[in-house]
Amino acid sequence: MVAVQQGLDGAAGDAVARAMVEVPRVDFLPDSARPHSAADEPLAIGCGQTNSQPTTVARMLRLLDVRPGQRVLDVGTGSGWTAVLLGRLVGEAGMVHGVELEPDLAASAERAVAARGPEPVQVHVAVPRVLGLPEHAPFDRILVSADAPRMPEELVEQLVAAEGEQSGGVMVVPVRGEMHRVRRDRDGLEVTRHGQYRFVPLR
Repeated sequence: MVAVQQGLDGAAGDAVARAMVEVPRVDFLPDSARPHSAADEPLAIGCGQTNSQPTTVARMLRLLDVRPGQRVLDVGTGSGWTAVLLGRLVGEAGMVHGVELEPDLAASAERAVAARGPEPVQVHVAVPRVLGLPEHAPFDRILVSADAPRMPEELVEQLVAAEGEQSGGVMVVPVRGEMHRVRRDRDGLEVTRHGQYRFVPLR
């Protein structure tokens, strides 16, 4: 097994690496998975869901390029780990909304977030057949930790639109096994692709 600390792209001094040190993965895992928390691999957290491989999480967060003060949507928040990592990146002036389809996971994520003390994070139970949180949109950044069968236009519409000199919002999402970085621009979408990954399906 590869230790988490060996898989952060060699960027030990950046904000993502600091957040991952400050927010230990082990605190968000069920008891059965905690002995394996340092392994750089996905771990089962119940309800058919997983806590993603730490190097994958780090790469997605770097692609997302979160800034202090931003509003972020975390789709498929699972254990709540990624939501709190995002909370560290947005800081006290920002806000992270985590959304999870499985009520039991959402409840355990909410408890894990609360156990850490004040965090700029709220966990929501997803409405079936509704992607994201349209009632809380728009978002500066959207992170999707599940594999979409197509580009999720419903989430694209929840990104901040470009206005004047200001660029639009950014989403990082795996689509049919390939990681996509999507920026909503005045002329449409700017999409780049960043390798193959395996995730549970987006529902």
